[in-house]
Parts: sequence; C-alpha cells; structure tokens
Amino acid sequence: MCLAIPGKIIEIDNEKEIAIIDYGDGTKRKANVNLVDVKLGDYVLVHAGFAIEKLNEKEAQETLDLFREMLSAGGYN
Repeated sequence: MCLAIPGKIIEIDNEKEIAIIDYGDGTKRKANVNLVDVKLGDYVLVHAGFAIEKLNEKEAQETLDLFREMLSAGGYN
C-alpha cells in the first residue's frame, strides 16, 4: 500500500532541492521538492521522500485530521 502524507514546508535549500517538512505534532523530515514548484509555507503531499503535489492549507489540514482520527481509533495515541 502506498501512502502520501501532507505537511508544511518550513525550510528550503533551493540549491539541493531539499525542504524540511513539518507534519505536525513535532514530526519534521526532509523531502526532495524538485518535482513541484513550492515556496516557504506551502503545503505539499509527500510520498517516499518526494513532494509530489502542492496542496492548499485546508486540504492538508483535513487529511492530517483524518490520519489523527484513524490513529486514535486504532489505539496508537
């Protein structure tokens, strides 16, 4: 199964095309952003370490809320 997670870009190294993505709840990871045209503060959908799509903030928050709900229902929180 493939899973893509939305997050907010909080840092960008344009030279290396790498960004730090904030997924909420203190989780931050690096992702390659060479597939999308993004800037600081944008929300992106990340799969396998690559930002594959730019999202608006509302879409990103709705998806993150669904993930939190699923994790909570499964006893992971």
